[in-house]
Amino acid sequence: MSDNPVPNLLMIAAGGYIAWLWWEDYRRRLATGRDDPQALPGTTPAPLRACVIAAAGALVILALETWGEIRLGISDEQSSITVLFGLYSLVAAVIEEIIFRGYVVVTKRGTAIQWLAAVGASVLFAALHPFLWDFEMGDSFWKVGEWVWTWQFTLKGWFSTALVFLSSIWFYTVRFAGFNPHKSLLPCFAAHGAKNLGVFIVKAAQGFVSGVF
Repeated sequence: MSDNPVPNLLMIAAGGYIAWLWWEDYRRRLATGRDDPQALPGTTPAPLRACVIAAAGALVILALETWGEIRLGISDEQSSITVLFGLYSLVAAVIEEIIFRGYVVVTKRGTAIQWLAAVGASVLFAALHPFLWDFEMGDSFWKVGEWVWTWQFTLKGWFSTALVFLSSIWFYTVRFAGFNPHKSLLPCFAAHGAKNLGVFIVKAAQGFVSGVF
């Protein structure tokens, strides 16, 4: 991880703007009661219990992940993060849900196709997380020549990637579950946000939060 806070600050700003756009579409949908074909996906209401169930399920997955790392003896191999990166992870949760559980979905083609697409998208979602690979930016965000790509085919890498895949399946589940009748992204935000916040808390408790920036 780079010590330069600029990338995280830029991504927080960009992600915050997209989250604001989603919220404005959501508020407009509630005010008018009509669907807007140009609105961002999932801007529909959801019962509070759907968000609670979604968050609870994500925390169960986090508990399984934490327990598994301890049992496998790989908890000391996790990366250190900063408070700023923890904040970014909460913003990223919203953006990732808009993209994957909002746009990267297949509907109206039957349940089997819908879930095959969800599994495929979850494989991509897991692969994009830097557990089996690393893209190190060194001390500069601007000098491309300092960026180095490395593979990390370790037990920790495979285990963390598998848990990201499982989390993605859960996020798709709460998008299409019966307890989310309007297929809102709100439960997905709740689940992903709870998972990422929980990761930050676990890392802090285990001594893997290295500072503010």
